Amino acid sequence: MPVRKRSVVISGHATSYSVEDAFFQALQGLAIQNGVSLASMVDRIDQARDRETNLSSAIRLFVFQAACRGDLRYFTDQAAQQSHQD
Repeated sequence: MPVRKRSVVISGHATSYSVEDAFFQALQGLAIQNGVSLASMVDRIDQARDRETNLSSAIRLFVFQAACRGDLRYFTDQAAQQSHQD
């Protein structure tokens, strides 16, 4: 599964992160579940992460922890459909 670089504006500045499609789709699903934009979800993760952890790793850990808690109600198909409607 390839890692893809994605760009986002958070806290007023452009940044990028690189994650596999499965992590990206799960992240989209978590944003939908929480009623926030993808950028807002990434900003939350960025604000909460340990500064020794890069943003890409923090996103993967966030998604993994959500999956372990059983919080992923939306995943690939629903997240993909929603992102195309926005």
